[in-house]
Amino acid sequence: MSEEPENLLIDSKEYLKSGIHIGTKFKTKYMANFIYKTRPDGLSVLNLKKIDERIALAINMMSNYAPEDILVICRRENGWKALKKLHKLTGIKVITGRYPPGILTNPKLETFIEPKLMFVCDPWPDKNAVEDAFKIGMPLIALCDTNNQSNNLDLVVPCNNKGKKSVGLLFYLVARDYMRKRGMLKSDEELPAQIEDFVDE
Repeated sequence: MSEEPENLLIDSKEYLKSGIHIGTKFKTKYMANFIYKTRPDGLSVLNLKKIDERIALAINMMSNYAPEDILVICRRENGWKALKKLHKLTGIKVITGRYPPGILTNPKLETFIEPKLMFVCDPWPDKNAVEDAFKIGMPLIALCDTNNQSNNLDLVVPCNNKGKKSVGLLFYLVARDYMRKRGMLKSDEELPAQIEDFVDE
């Protein structure tokens, strides 16, 4: 019997340990495509291979843009540490906490910016940012749990977007592979940070 490598971005044990595949009890019609099974306690379990494929797609999409042209947004505190680390390593712009209104749509504001790609950690709490990105026609990647809607999103990355560990692991992978693809790291070079550096204890 040949040992087939899984060809995932990271060992599946790391994925499972982070709980990236554990969804909610509620599932929307769109997200049902990514659900592998429902546990006896009613929680949905997302398909790991699909999670991995979508993370890879998101990284490929991001790697077409310079760091200053990407904006990552997270209203919920579970992703703040990960985003700050992502920014420090890659230079990608991040907004943690409240999304400032008009930042993308009002050129008169001193804080006005014109990114070319947006990435949100949860399209529900980050809905104002999603609306702005949609208004100006900017491509949008979003982390979606089983209870999220997919309206106005260009790329959905299915995952547990409420867990600190899963969000941390995801942005660790984004940082590592974005930097490799942009030539900021050699293709076999490890990221100068651990997964733990992206996760709030």
